Amino acid sequence: MTNFKTNHLRQLPLTFLFLFLAVATNVFSQARKVINFDNGWQFTKGDVPGAEQATFNDTQWRKLDVPHDWSIEGPYDRANPSSRGGGYLPTGIGWYRKTFTVDKADAKKICTIEFDGVMANSDVWINGKHLGKRPYGYTSFTYDLTPYLNFDKANVIAVRADNSIQPASRYYTGAGIYRHVRLVSVNPTHFKHWGTFITTPVATISKGVVNLKVEIDNKGIAGDYKLQIDILDNKGTVVKTVESLKNIAANATGLISQDIEIKNPKLWGFEEPNLYTATTKLYSGKTLIDNQSIPFGIKKAEFIAESGFWLNGKNYKLKGVCLHHDGGAVGAAVPLGVWKERFKKLKEVGVNAIRTSHNPVAPEFLDLCDQMGFAVMDETFDTWNSAKHNGEKGYNLYFTDWWEQDTRDVILRDRNHPSIVIYSIGNEIHDNLSYPEGYKKYKMQEDVVKKYDDTRPVTMALFRPANSKVYLSGFAEQMDVVGQNYRENELVAAHEAHPTWKVLGTENTHVLVQWLALRDKPYMAGQFLWTGYDYLGEADWPETTNNQGLFDRAGNWKQQSLQRDSWWSTEPVVHIVRKSENAGAGNWVADWTPNDFDTYDNAKVQVYSNCDEVELFLNDKSFGTVKKPADDSPREWNVTFEEGTIKAIGKNNGKIAAQEVFATAGKPSKIILTQSNPTLANNWDDVSFITATIVDNKGVRCANADNLIKFSITNSGKIIGVDNGNIISHEDYLSPERHAFSGKAIAIVKASQDSGKIEIKASAEGLEAGSIIVEIVSDKK
Repeated sequence: MTNFKTNHLRQLPLTFLFLFLAVATNVFSQARKVINFDNGWQFTKGDVPGAEQATFNDTQWRKLDVPHDWSIEGPYDRANPSSRGGGYLPTGIGWYRKTFTVDKADAKKICTIEFDGVMANSDVWINGKHLGKRPYGYTSFTYDLTPYLNFDKANVIAVRADNSIQPASRYYTGAGIYRHVRLVSVNPTHFKHWGTFITTPVATISKGVVNLKVEIDNKGIAGDYKLQIDILDNKGTVVKTVESLKNIAANATGLISQDIEIKNPKLWGFEEPNLYTATTKLYSGKTLIDNQSIPFGIKKAEFIAESGFWLNGKNYKLKGVCLHHDGGAVGAAVPLGVWKERFKKLKEVGVNAIRTSHNPVAPEFLDLCDQMGFAVMDETFDTWNSAKHNGEKGYNLYFTDWWEQDTRDVILRDRNHPSIVIYSIGNEIHDNLSYPEGYKKYKMQEDVVKKYDDTRPVTMALFRPANSKVYLSGFAEQMDVVGQNYRENELVAAHEAHPTWKVLGTENTHVLVQWLALRDKPYMAGQFLWTGYDYLGEADWPETTNNQGLFDRAGNWKQQSLQRDSWWSTEPVVHIVRKSENAGAGNWVADWTPNDFDTYDNAKVQVYSNCDEVELFLNDKSFGTVKKPADDSPREWNVTFEEGTIKAIGKNNGKIAAQEVFATAGKPSKIILTQSNPTLANNWDDVSFITATIVDNKGVRCANADNLIKFSITNSGKIIGVDNGNIISHEDYLSPERHAFSGKAIAIVKASQDSGKIEIKASAEGLEAGSIIVEIVSDKK
């Protein structure tokens, strides 16, 4: 049972959170209450008549916390209605219920519930009263509970989520309340939900101008209300305070627009993603009646036709990836720590931009992009009215009735994130895009975007424009930025025929020629690779996962990430790969251990490197030095295989800059464990990836080992998912065991206590077991 008197804040950067708490402690009971509503739900699968009623008996239901994705619990089945799009995982109806109380002291306040996302076709009730329905599982929404609440008595929230109408998507969606939930209590006069818009019309190293447009809903009495705005830097220091007075009539909305000058601001950028916080306080007389804190960045981002993308006066290439919303083994309910680990690896490869393909992401995903310095293409829809194969019963069923509200809510929620540099309102749309009829559908969405945020350009990911004739009909020339998926030569030709067009590769493959289109054409603003990580769904059985990512589900490097590292990294890199089968057959792999020593003779070897020259050695015998090709192609050798050690040394200006060494593995001997995160706090978002690697007696990874690895963990922690990256594996993600793939498997671990140590062990028959310790900390700076 949740007591409404417990105060929790939505996750903020810790420096801001501590300051906010210090400022608000003495007056918080008078102002806004934001309460984490994730814990203590009852859940059941299947449709249950009467479950919306407050008197319904749910004591036999499963107790759990949200975010929760029940689809990832499986099992995989080729006959599941989700089919290839949803990755053959189960679908259907799920019910959630939660009982809570509200203090009578809050009876004069307005109480709302905020859902960051429910998949899908959600219906919500409070005490048996229907609050509303939202078909689109990716949008955040809120409902007013006030008219139906009991004070000092039990209240029941009931949520029905239905994704049984299949096939609903071309990729995995998840199922249930898979994002965070909050209860919010405000005074009758309060800041409007998503009603504060922060822009930076001037952003230079000497001067920043921050504009806040603040909407105030007055459901109380008419009168004068004072707005105080404090601007805090990234250390929590107040750098500017301004005040405004506004007379607001009863049952009216007041708008205050305030320009605030910041001298010598710390700009938000890729290398230094500096953040400020606007803390707004609303007073009636001397009484604080509402308060909120919103992080933002001071920046100037623009697309220029002849020279591409500019940020704070510097020309950059957007080196981007597309990301779906699933987190592999955790499904659609993704702890922020999973994204942190993924973002770190993307940064290591040189990625600086992310496309949210093809739907709105969780708000904390964008918070992380702000904090880590990624530019974002914020995308709304994969379909408009026309259906797509393997997703025939998707958003196309709801677009006509819901596109405007969903678009509005996405823009209002996301527009204060400095990471967002462009909006996309569609991906490979199959509707008729002929001009002017087709353009009207594009323009009506663009107009809604610009109504709520006119500071960023709008695009869409055009699909085969040479076929749809959008480059010839007049459609494309009306777009702020022309975005195209693949066929880079068409986009290059389109710009060169229309030099005033701003152009961007919205979806691209990993091949060299496509990288050169970005590298060598100044007007190409950027590319978004398909994809950054392998994702669930869009695969033909027995495959369950689309494997076009730079990294696999488990975070393992792949051939394309190693090569991309040589093209995009600013640090010297050397990566060795070989063809897995004899004489250039098979896949590219990064090891020196063939799966069949008897038949492996001719090893085709490539080295990906940005160094001036690379020399290859096998058992200390040199196979020659190759200089860096002008077209960034890999350096290649044909080598007669020998057991031992292969080494590549990269040099710049004659000095060693980077090197890589692989040794031939012997028989599997033991398991070694490594951790991505040596400390964990006991919260939903903090995780550590524990990697189990099977090695020989010299510590060399046994790349062909596929032993069944069994993980165990002490009671101070819990395993929330296991994986190995194998796209044809149908093993249970929630089981504590997994077969190794390429000699490795992972367990994703959380803390379940507030202090102590977590010991994780991994064992396999015939191998020496491995163990590792993760420390539990009370908080993490």
